[in-house]
Amino acid sequence: MSVANFTKLLKDKKYPKSKEGWDIEGILHKSTNRSYKYDLGPIRKFEDESVGKIGFFKTKADKMVFDFKDQWIILDIEELHEYIKENNVKNLLLDDLLKTLTWNIIVDKWIGL
Repeated sequence: MSVANFTKLLKDKKYPKSKEGWDIEGILHKSTNRSYKYDLGPIRKFEDESVGKIGFFKTKADKMVFDFKDQWIILDIEELHEYIKENNVKNLLLDDLLKTLTWNIIVDKWIGL
């Protein structure tokens, strides 16, 4: 539903020719002047009833997009990987990442479109 709306925020869109760990590339209008590759994978429920996203160190995506009812939250994957390695963690809370990581963008959906 909202992933399609997120793609409307991008200029100069490109799509991967094969599975590369990213879903769309483009310039996020009004937020950056640089083209990035975005992972738009869904938030899912795990067996332990927790909710989150799965990421991979070998991804070629630059940014990870979290799709919520009223906003998109975008994290820098390189910074996220550094945090994971430095802190030796596997399960992370988004609220903690937003407080700790420096490259975050929050786009309110009602403003973004």
